[in-house]
Amino acid sequence: MMKDRKAKAKLIILLGIIWIIITLPLPWIVNNPQVSESQFNTILGIIGIMSIPFVVLGVVWTLKPELTT
Repeated sequence: MMKDRKAKAKLIILLGIIWIIITLPLPWIVNNPQVSESQFNTILGIIGIMSIPFVVLGVVWTLKPELTT
C-alpha cells in the first residue's frame, strides 16, 4: 500500500512539472531582448496561476480515473 502511494505521488509530481514546463513560452520570452525582467516575472506568474486548475485536474484524474467517464 505504501509503495502504491509513493508511486502515485511521484507520478503526480512528474505530471505537474511536465505540464508547467510545456506551458511556459520561454523561447519567445528569453530570446527577446525587448522583454524586461519585470515583464518576464509577470508572465511567469500568470502562467503559474493559469496552470493550477490543469495540474489539479491531472491530480484528480490520476487518483480517481472513474471521474473521466
